[in-house]
Amino acid sequence: MSTATAAPQEHRSAETAYHIKAGTEGIALDIRDFNLWYGKSQALFDINMPVQKGLVTALIGPSGCGKSTLLRCLNRMNDLIDELRIAGEIRTAQFDIYGPGVDVIALRKRMGMVFQKPNPFAMSIFDNVVYPLRVDGIGNRAILEETCERALRAAALWDEVKDRLKDSALGLSGGQQQRLCIARGIASDPEVLLMDEPCSALDPIATAKIEDLIHQLSGHYTIVIVTHNMQQAARVSDNVGFMYLGRLIEYGDTDTVFVNPKLTQTSDYITGRFG
Repeated sequence: MSTATAAPQEHRSAETAYHIKAGTEGIALDIRDFNLWYGKSQALFDINMPVQKGLVTALIGPSGCGKSTLLRCLNRMNDLIDELRIAGEIRTAQFDIYGPGVDVIALRKRMGMVFQKPNPFAMSIFDNVVYPLRVDGIGNRAILEETCERALRAAALWDEVKDRLKDSALGLSGGQQQRLCIARGIASDPEVLLMDEPCSALDPIATAKIEDLIHQLSGHYTIVIVTHNMQQAARVSDNVGFMYLGRLIEYGDTDTVFVNPKLTQTSDYITGRFG
């Protein structure tokens, strides 16, 4: 049983302080010496970051620090950007996701994605949830119905919508729409769930429900969340990475980062001295 607690020494950045929480299931994603450029402009610098399987990892930092860019590298959503160039590796247990011959569509099925603003499709609640299965050519009604119920229960939405699955998803509240998008994201049972500021467009009550849902989903899924809300990061995550100007400054267990950070730069950001 793996209990890795830090990046492998040969891949560790000399400038990053590491003290992440011990996992019991090994590493889901291992980011190694990762750099990214938009044309001549470099956006990410020498990122080394093991993402522990089954835990919640939060990325924090000021606007423009590279946290959303890094998140979108994990399922290659940046691929369509002109003049994008990368160096380094992001490895799953089986392969480098930027390696030759990787099926990007298959990769994205393994990396569910939830965006800042809820983005339900203009179709029924049921059809939203089972959309990933239908894309795969699955038309068996029993499988679709079982998957819909399973995903909506996992997203803590089943009891609220079970009697109106044929209604348009656009009629749901903002918080319900975001939970529906989470249900759609986990319908195909991905290994990793990526969340890019999933509560930024929600009110405090809906935000609390999403945070409760993250707690419920952790363990079954590896979750990586980008958030501008440090209090949220402290509430939901096991490990947290502080990024600044495209670099991973400190990566550690959440309690240590927020209570006893190893670097002054992290402390200054946490306490509001900059950012």
